Amino acid sequence: MSEKGYRGIIQKYKKLLPVTDKTPVITLNEGNTPLIYAGYLSKLAGKNIEVYLKYEGLNPTGSFKDRGMTLAISKACEEKSTAVMCASTGNTSASSAAYAARAGIKCIVLIPSGAIALGKLSQALIHGAKVLAIKGNFDAALDLAKEITRRYPIKLVNSLNPYRIEGQKTASFEICDYLGEAPDFQVMPVGNAGNITAYWKGYKEYKALGLSGKLPVMLGFQAKGAAPIVRNKPVKDPQTLATAIRIGNPASWKTAIEARDESKGLIDLVSDAEILQAYKILAVKEGVFAEPASAASIAGLLKLIKKGYFKNKKCRIACILTGHGLKDPERAIKSVKPPKLIRANFKSIIKEIGY
Repeated sequence: MSEKGYRGIIQKYKKLLPVTDKTPVITLNEGNTPLIYAGYLSKLAGKNIEVYLKYEGLNPTGSFKDRGMTLAISKACEEKSTAVMCASTGNTSASSAAYAARAGIKCIVLIPSGAIALGKLSQALIHGAKVLAIKGNFDAALDLAKEITRRYPIKLVNSLNPYRIEGQKTASFEICDYLGEAPDFQVMPVGNAGNITAYWKGYKEYKALGLSGKLPVMLGFQAKGAAPIVRNKPVKDPQTLATAIRIGNPASWKTAIEARDESKGLIDLVSDAEILQAYKILAVKEGVFAEPASAASIAGLLKLIKKGYFKNKKCRIACILTGHGLKDPERAIKSVKPPKLIRANFKSIIKEIGY
């Protein structure tokens, strides 16, 4: 688009966001991500069912976090903050570092040692963030970030920051804009639970404005080893290969439950094996490469299909893919066979490809 064209979610949805003409817009042209029709999954789901993939991995830093971060950093700059801080399992660190660099302010990141995917860590470091690895999990890192930002003039940009939720809700606006109204069901991963909170808020606002005639049923999925909401108690040592949702005590727990209950939906769990299966199905059958945490939504969809949850329904389902597969290249390499080494001649190649 031209310079006067699309310039991010704040410009597009300004009237529905807490900004004014005095808010400096710090943007990387986030949002406007595709809603991809999933042919294979639609056939699997049933005769009159359409499945769509909201591919948030095509945001500037490769995840949905950019929607909230553009607003959080813009408001931090409006309030004259010179530094921001977050705790992160990866995507928040990459996004906060990029937007802080764009704004010319300092970014400090606390990560759980050994529990962040290489692709995400490299992003935070290359953008110039001060990255500190702690001997503890995400929940410990977030507790420290909250305490530090209470005591010092540093702005917290985790999803506890209300501007993060305000920015992230714009993804539900885009889904409604594309489909003409909200989907019948939305399936998504649940980690720190800010995203399910944001989507539900956005759908309710669009309905109140008459821009959607209905609300979706919200279907959230946590990893089996990191499922505090499902188990109704914090998990002290959360474990899952889906690092983005390896969280034992979600910051937005209460509002996630509200979204579930108000929409008459559910929050359930899926195993790492189910996540890996869905991860591969997405790549091989739909041509979409998403990070493992994203695949929790597809694993959840497959679980519900198997249970007959959508049987005899005519509906549209939106599955949220929160991040790009290149966020965690190590997992991709571990999930497939390495290239076969053969002789560099015509006959060897023809034999291998079956001609």
